[in-house]
Amino acid sequence: MPWRKMQFRNDAVWVLVDDDGRPVLDGGGRAEMKYREKDAKSYRPGPANLTPIDGSDLRGQLADSRNRTREPSEQANAGQNGIELARDPTALEVWTDGACSGNPGPMGIGIVVIDGEWRGEIAEYLGIGTNNIAELVAIERGVEASLKRIATTARRVRVHTDSSYAIGLLSKGWKAKANQDLVARIRRQLATFPAALDFVKVAGHAGIPENERCDELARIAVERRH
Repeated sequence: MPWRKMQFRNDAVWVLVDDDGRPVLDGGGRAEMKYREKDAKSYRPGPANLTPIDGSDLRGQLADSRNRTREPSEQANAGQNGIELARDPTALEVWTDGACSGNPGPMGIGIVVIDGEWRGEIAEYLGIGTNNIAELVAIERGVEASLKRIATTARRVRVHTDSSYAIGLLSKGWKAKANQDLVARIRRQLATFPAALDFVKVAGHAGIPENERCDELARIAVERRH
């Protein structure tokens, strides 16, 4: 299937489309988007957030669309949401994301920590590496940041990420074929963590405010190299 150039929140992006130029939607009604056509990482925005570069009416196109979906095997990998948890107002919420300009390329991470009315944000440039490294390091830094807010071991921490790769390695027992030292280091960190910790899989670029903010922080870190 071809990719079509569109706009996402004033950024030029590439969107997977059918032969008629309409975005291909997954089972959750989301499109597939990349910031560069050759990027390995893709995102899942709602079609309402996409605007064709040529100014055509995307809503009208979607109304006529057959809403074609990916093959079942592809859709299972792309659309799984992981753990679905009821919101716990007493939990410490950690949101993380990694960004990479090229893969490999300059890496950045964005983290948002929410503790009741308190909120903290982190943007950090990591140097040259891959998107998967950025996603893992974002979680590592987010867990470190949460330690400063935990008063007792009874406190629960929830780490939100859009990386199925990271969740698989850190909570589902996947074997690390790459980044083995980094994965082992984070696993040791989690094994000694003094509180209950859950991983929550969220859809990337689906309009979730904290996930979008983490992505923005990560991209700012890459752009400014700080």
